[in-house]
Amino acid sequence: MDLKDFIMSNEMSIRLGFFLGIFTLVALWEMISPRRRLQTSKVIRWTNNLGLVFFNSFIVRLVFPTAAVGVAVFASDQGWGLFNYIDTPFWLAVLVSVVVMDFFIWLQHVMVHAVPVLWRLHRVHHADLDYDVTTGARFHTLEILLSMLIKFAVILLLGPPIVAVVIFEVVLNATAMFNHGNVRLPETLDRFLRLVVVTPDMHRVHHSVEDDETNSNFGFSLPWWDRLFGTYRAQPRAGHEGMTIGIRTFREDKWCSWLPGMLAIPFVGKVQDYTINRRQWKTPHE
Repeated sequence: MDLKDFIMSNEMSIRLGFFLGIFTLVALWEMISPRRRLQTSKVIRWTNNLGLVFFNSFIVRLVFPTAAVGVAVFASDQGWGLFNYIDTPFWLAVLVSVVVMDFFIWLQHVMVHAVPVLWRLHRVHHADLDYDVTTGARFHTLEILLSMLIKFAVILLLGPPIVAVVIFEVVLNATAMFNHGNVRLPETLDRFLRLVVVTPDMHRVHHSVEDDETNSNFGFSLPWWDRLFGTYRAQPRAGHEGMTIGIRTFREDKWCSWLPGMLAIPFVGKVQDYTINRRQWKTPHE
């Protein structure tokens, strides 16, 4: 069995194994050394956040029987994409592919904050009143489907090695759980780590109710894009213990903590005048 066949046969097991392993480690870390005191019921939040994850996984498998790895195999078989046209050392193609795909995830994240109709979907992620490992996988179903389409398009254009897609998917899931973790890191270690990876303290700023803080630190895995494009913010003004998590317009448990409310958020209220670094609320549910 060659590498391609092995990956195609075990892709789901590889991703699920890493997901469960990293999730368990971060969850235990949160219990041992939490960064903040949780404000709402952990049982209710976890039940509904993870319920959304399972629901999304079912819908994605139903709509897209072929995952990102399958699209990479298709692109390779058809000779589509940049790396199928240029002679590049395998290791370099893998490295560049992972970095480029991470950039497009960063850009997608910026756009879901900049485009009103996309912000409607992304509000589900930000409406969580607490910030922990389950927040990292809490996204509206329509945003997940849109993200899959964007990922497929990037893979078809880039033509990355199949192993690069597996690495990217595993790293993205792992870092999303890590940097959404309610975990405490020594300040010196955090300063060092955020040079190469998005840390929990770095990304937590992005989940602040303060507009300028929300519109910063968009990265999930690599921290360089925010520094490069001027959207990096080191710390929240109120400090990590004093800052308020969430968005101003959704503060009730029925929207923020229960699955039916989460699924309904994109269809509630208005979104006006919303562009990067400028957000104004003119009505209670804008």
